Amino acid sequence: MDILKTIEESMKSFSKGQRAIARYMLEHYDKAAYMTALRLGSEVNVSESTVVRFAIELGFEGYPELQKSLRELIRSRLTTLQRIEIANDRIGDDEVLEKVVNYDIEKLKITLESVDKAAFEKAVDTVISAKRIFIMGVRSSASLAQFMNFYFTMMFDNVKLVSTTSRSEVFEQLFRIGPDDVMIGITFPRYSKRVTDALEFASSKGAKTIALTDSNDSPAAENADCVLVARSDMASFADSLVAPLSIINAMTVAIGKKKEKELTDTFNEFESIWEQYEVYDKSSR
Repeated sequence: MDILKTIEESMKSFSKGQRAIARYMLEHYDKAAYMTALRLGSEVNVSESTVVRFAIELGFEGYPELQKSLRELIRSRLTTLQRIEIANDRIGDDEVLEKVVNYDIEKLKITLESVDKAAFEKAVDTVISAKRIFIMGVRSSASLAQFMNFYFTMMFDNVKLVSTTSRSEVFEQLFRIGPDDVMIGITFPRYSKRVTDALEFASSKGAKTIALTDSNDSPAAENADCVLVARSDMASFADSLVAPLSIINAMTVAIGKKKEKELTDTFNEFESIWEQYEVYDKSSR
């Protein structure tokens, strides 16, 4: 249930101090999600212990669990301006490089600890056995889709990067997708409706579906046979895509290992073509 709706429905049962916390959360849930209990209490003129009791009153074990629930909620709700404001508040003006890189390192660690290994292996096998591979990502996730398409095209001759110029064109490109095919949808907050709709359409056609997203609660997960979770939750106008890119790298390597003999011949041919047409600059520096 939406935590904000729960707070609204419980308002009458709260004490005076708890109502002050509730009103602040309802009006500024984006800021409250990143405040400590002490800071939130100071903001509404109540004690830290009152904030903790408020969380327990809502059914959480403590304030960190309530805070986590708020952060999950705002993944798809934050506007760009809200993301900028929160990022500026969290990061500040000093050591921006160090803080952002450390945030990305943290996301990589969380992703490695939480990713479903069985789902990863199933996704790899599904891609290898597919008749055709459809890849789709929109807005900032388009760069991930293009990266995946670049390497998958080297390994397979049946890869289609779904163009997202218009909503109707997406379904026209997926019109003949079927049970022997796989659709890979990539989306992170704020989630793309085009990607979630495309996954739903592919699933309705009997195709296998893989979602690369940030949570099992993501709308992309609803119609996915395999969900690959990569954390990307830094509140900023620029999405952090380090963790999902690492998942794509891992998929590429895993597929390469399983198709090693076939790819040896393929890349030998590629090297000859690259050499003949001078694709790479071989001059010394």
